[in-house]
Amino acid sequence: MSAAPQAPGLASYPDEVREEVARVREVVARLHAELPRWELVVWTAGNVSQRLTTADLFVIKPSGVTYDELTPESMVVCTLDGELVDGTRSPSSDTAAHAYVYRHMPHVGGVVHTHSTYATAWAARGEPVPCVLTMMADEFGGDVPVGPFALIGDDSIGQGIVETLSESRSPAVLMRNHGPFTIGADAKAAVKAAVMVEEVARTVHISRQLGEPTRIPQDRVDSLYDRYQNVYGR
Repeated sequence: MSAAPQAPGLASYPDEVREEVARVREVVARLHAELPRWELVVWTAGNVSQRLTTADLFVIKPSGVTYDELTPESMVVCTLDGELVDGTRSPSSDTAAHAYVYRHMPHVGGVVHTHSTYATAWAARGEPVPCVLTMMADEFGGDVPVGPFALIGDDSIGQGIVETLSESRSPAVLMRNHGPFTIGADAKAAVKAAVMVEEVARTVHISRQLGEPTRIPQDRVDSLYDRYQNVYGR
């Protein structure tokens, strides 16, 4: 189990920040349970984070802890530079990527990373999932894009996520040879996107075994996306 470096703690932050940290730790711990439930991760892989609204901080899973050991208290708190503020364990190895996304995409409140089988298989091929399902038009507004290859350990992955999703309506990106990252207004929305990207990746893969699936025309994609995001989804 990874021990965290000495963290400054939350003592210098206002009460409202400490109260939100406690709430978000509960939320993030609970949402991590959704990843194995939907078979999106194995062992200790994958992570969920959520940004605070009261301070430039976010809560994320610690490194190297199995999902059945996760508790609200085990979640760690980091700055938007990825520096540990509070927690007894080291932050996830993907913390720098999450932090980069939060710094450069102010509308994003939640980030999720998984190694879900079908979405990761598309990432291994370096191929976008084509928009051939109304569900994809609704949720992703088009293809699920592929991001560049990047090494783990610094913010290179975060740079690739931001670069790719800044030019797409999709809340999901398939980082080449790595796996899916998803974003949302909060962690729950990002987890939903992680579940949905695996579902469409699986369905389109199966469809391809029967023949080449038919793309939805762009004007229909736009109409479906607008209806789902602005009418039905609300």
